[in-house]
Amino acid sequence: MPVAQEESVAPASRARSKPGSKPGPRPRVGRDFVAALARAIAEGRFAEGSTLPREQDLCAEFSISRTVVREALKTLESKGVVRSRARAGTLVRARADWNLLDADLLDWMGDTVVDAAFLSAVLEARRAVEPFAAELAAERATLTDIAALNAAWETMRASERGHDAAFTAADAEFHRILLRASGNLVFAQLSGVIDAALTRALDRSNSSVASHLEAVAVHGRLVEALRMRDGKAARAASEQMLDTAARDLKRLVRDRQG
Repeated sequence: MPVAQEESVAPASRARSKPGSKPGPRPRVGRDFVAALARAIAEGRFAEGSTLPREQDLCAEFSISRTVVREALKTLESKGVVRSRARAGTLVRARADWNLLDADLLDWMGDTVVDAAFLSAVLEARRAVEPFAAELAAERATLTDIAALNAAWETMRASERGHDAAFTAADAEFHRILLRASGNLVFAQLSGVIDAALTRALDRSNSSVASHLEAVAVHGRLVEALRMRDGKAARAASEQMLDTAARDLKRLVRDRQG
């Protein structure tokens, strides 16, 4: 099914540039086009292993310049979605090669890639890291770390009723702080790498329940475990969070199928 052309992608009069300067693509046009092309790839219009249409054909379809097309292809190539081949066109790479932890790709491709398999993979990664990070944090977190974690929890509690976006933002911040509070440099770096994916996983989980009271309670127990320097209790609270997330994921998948 062809991707609908967006009005913002259509040509517009160019602003005057200094003599001799080379005008670049207008940011809004370029971003709209790369998003549209990414969605078309994710939705299967351009299948994995296939060759994208020629530059001039994409220019004609989306009413954009070759400069815009080339910049978009460079962007998608940097994110592992396509590969340019000399005199052979641009190849759509296998989905396994796409950088699905990239915030832009997750925004552009949406639910096409943020599916049950993706959410399950994020959960598995969290199970491998978060309980041990919580245990380490009980030993290593500074008072500033614990205060920041408590502030995120208080925000979660304050936004509990009917404010899923605010709740999820505070929830994601809670988990970022926890990984940093572990005192493990790799875990701290990992919090940035998986942030976009984690935020979307939390959003799907939080929006699938009628109340966040259970989540608020278990996050509070983790904060208290860190205050008491109780590594065992911190690990147990983290594991309970993940068990709850797994239950919510199953419900979400069931609702989507039903």
